[in-house]
Parts: sequence; C-alpha cells; structure tokens
Amino acid sequence: MLPPIPALSDYGLSARHGFLPETLPLTRLPDPHYNKWEAIAANLQALVLTRRLRGIVDQLPILSTDGLVHESEWRRAYSLLCFIAHAYIWGGDTPADRLPMPVSVPLIEISEHLEVLPVATYAAVCLWNFKPVFMDEDIDNMENLATLNTFTGSIDESWFYLISVAIEARGAPILDLGLTAMEAARADDAKTVTSCLVGFAERLTDLTNILQRMHDSCDPTIFYHRVRPFLAGSKNMGEAGLPNGVIYEDGSGTEKYREYSGGSNAQSSLIQFFDIVLGIQHRPTGETKDPSSESEREGRHAAPRHNFIQEMRRYMPGPHARFLADVAGVANIRDYVNANLDEQELCLAYDACLAMLSAFRDKHIAIVTRYIITPSREARARSRSRSRKPVNLAAASSKSKSQTGTGGTALIPFLKQARDETGEPAIEEWTKRFMKRKLKAEHQADPLFSKPEKLEVEENVDVKGLAGSWTMDDEVGGICSF
Repeated sequence: MLPPIPALSDYGLSARHGFLPETLPLTRLPDPHYNKWEAIAANLQALVLTRRLRGIVDQLPILSTDGLVHESEWRRAYSLLCFIAHAYIWGGDTPADRLPMPVSVPLIEISEHLEVLPVATYAAVCLWNFKPVFMDEDIDNMENLATLNTFTGSIDESWFYLISVAIEARGAPILDLGLTAMEAARADDAKTVTSCLVGFAERLTDLTNILQRMHDSCDPTIFYHRVRPFLAGSKNMGEAGLPNGVIYEDGSGTEKYREYSGGSNAQSSLIQFFDIVLGIQHRPTGETKDPSSESEREGRHAAPRHNFIQEMRRYMPGPHARFLADVAGVANIRDYVNANLDEQELCLAYDACLAMLSAFRDKHIAIVTRYIITPSREARARSRSRSRKPVNLAAASSKSKSQTGTGGTALIPFLKQARDETGEPAIEEWTKRFMKRKLKAEHQADPLFSKPEKLEVEENVDVKGLAGSWTMDDEVGGICSF
C-alpha cells in the first residue's frame, strides 16, 4: 500500500504561508522576564560599535525558558538569541570562541524545543524575522515587509533577508500545487497534473523576478564586508580565528567545541521541495550523469546519504526537514510524465517547470558572483598588495587545497552543476537542445570562468562564512564532498 501524500497541516505548514509561520512572528516577547534579551537585540548595533556587547552579555542572568508558551514565543526567543550569539562571536576585534552561559544555556534549550541547531540559521534570520508594514496587505510584496532584528541596522541587511521572505511567501502555493499533482498522478488524472505544473511554472517566474530585485537596495560591498561576517558559522573557520569552533558554556567545565555552518539560502526548504517534486537529482560536483547507473534506473528519488543538500536539512526546523523526507518518499511526477509521453501538454508543462527553475538558478549564480565572488577577489587582491596575509573574515583565505570538504566546496561549480542538473529530466528533445545551447552560449560569454593566465593567482580565493567555506578552485569539493 502506498504511503499517504503528506498533509501540510501535519508539519505546521500552509498553502498560504508555506514554510513561513502561519502566525506572524512576534515583534516582542510578551513576558517582561525577557526584557533584557529584547533590550540587547534592540541596541545590538550600538553595543557592537562601542565594543560593549560582550561585557553586557557576560553580566546577564541565565533566564529560564519556562515563560515561553506559544510556538511564536519560542521562535522569537530563538531568533533573538541567535542574533545576540553571532554578534557576540564576531562583533569584536577577534572572534570569541566561547559563548557564555546567559546565551548558550537558553539557546540550546530553545533549539532543542524547536528541533533546530543553536546557530543563526535561515529560519532565525529570515523565516522568523519579519513583519508586515500593513497588516491588511500581502507579505509576498517587498514594499510591505520589514525585518525585526539585524546586526548592522542597514537597509542592505534588511533587504537581503526580506528578498528571501518574499520568495518564501510567493512560493508558498507551490507546496499545495506539488502535493495535489502527486495525488492526481496516482489517480492518473493528467489534466490536473498539467494544471498544477502550469501554476508551478508561473510561480517560479515570479520568484525569479523577486530574486533579481536584490540589487535594488542591497549593495554588494556593504553586504560582503559588513553583513556577511556576522552570518558566519564556526565550522572550518580556522583562518578566520576559530580553529576549533565555539564552546557553548554550560557550567560543567567539560564542554567540547561545536562546529556549525552559518546561515544560508541552502537551508530553504522551499528550494529543496522544488527539486523533490520535479524529480531532480544532484550529484557530487564534477560528476557527470551515468544513464546506466543503478541510482538512475532504480533509485531515482533516493538522495545520497551524505551530501551538502542533506547536510543543510539539519539546519532546518525539524518539521520542515521531516516534510521534505516524507514528500521524497511519495514523489512521482517525473515518473508519471515519463510514463505519459503522448500527453503533449503535460510534457510541455513539466519542461516549463524545469526551464523556470533553471532560470531561477541562473539568477542566483549571478547574485552569488556579484555579492560574494567578486568582492572576495577584490579583498584577496588588496590583501596580497598589503601583506600577503588575510586581515579579516572577509579576506581570509586558505593556504592549501587540504582544507576541502564542507570547508572547501567549489561554490560556482556547485551552483552551476545544480542548475545544469535541473534541466536533465526535460522530456522534449527541443527543450534539451535549447537549454544546452543556452548553457554553452553562457559559458563562452562568461569571462569569470574562462580562467585566463592572468587570473591564475586568484583561483584559490577562499570565501568564509554562510554555509561553510567556499573555494574558487573548480577541482575540489561539491555537493557530496565531506
């Protein structure tokens, strides 16, 4: 007997808000017991600027979590403490490798309750960190969104988070479309599957339009040098000053260092949902498709046990990660389309989804290049001209190729291969030819990846922060490199 199609409500999700909370995030914890947390978060920028944050946090009492009642309160407390924790770690002249008990103890308790790791995840800075400007307007509109907490107080930082919030809100109906399409495929209802896929493709176009608005109010230089360092995790951060990670103090005296990746859009459950529904498979970076492999013939929906995408599910709220796992167990759209190749409208709708998702990833690559790769190269060049040594998190770089795995994943090759793999399941030959021609033309016209000799010294640019440490070296790392 086939397992049932997952119901959104069983995972705290909805067709209206998707992975965003159905109850809007609280702007303040109602219990006065937590006023000290609220006061620090409200003055975070000033405390970091004046170098007083660590002293203030060290003197805090350890507040009990007993006053947190509703899930919205737990989420607000989690977001507050994550911002305070990362500001504490990265807000000084050198990073702090110990997180004091007034933050670490309640943060660990709250994280366990929410089934999410005690670090500034995508949920902490995006999903649970926004408010509508006008309550009677939609939250998928950038002009109706504001952040609750930031590290810098800059418009650029707020805009960076809110782009993701708007994408999550606009993409929320795709959850119901995907599940409905799976149910219809079981019932051999090609018309309904086609209708759902058409709606899916149209929404994906909307998401690309939102994503390209990143440039409107987020300056790459400000993001890279002022915002991004605070989002860094503690994993593979030796060059940035955290060789062992961070100790979360609990008073036992026997604590061990913890290493976590920082916040990243790779932790968005929505994007992973798209791949699962459409049956898109991702391989280690550099590994080409083998049509005769057992995984292609028999395990189409079975993802590798250890890879970057699976690793990022550890940083999602527990219910979200379980939802993705359960959907993967019933995903049937790709198989259904392949079994009904005579249904022209169905095949065209499926190919349209792949094309629109590929276009979305194209835009993402362009943004990563502008906001991470280019500033990283500029920082590296300045560092070489001054002392040939890294001077801060933004300019930190590794000395050898030994720092690979999660801490050395080839960022652009990773993103490009993920984009290319998106088009592999295309049904129509003309669609495949069109997408391959588009990729070939892009590669030939893109000087960033052509590797002329004059750029040879920059190939080992290493980018610290977000979900690990990414290197420009095309020969190392990848989705499954650990």
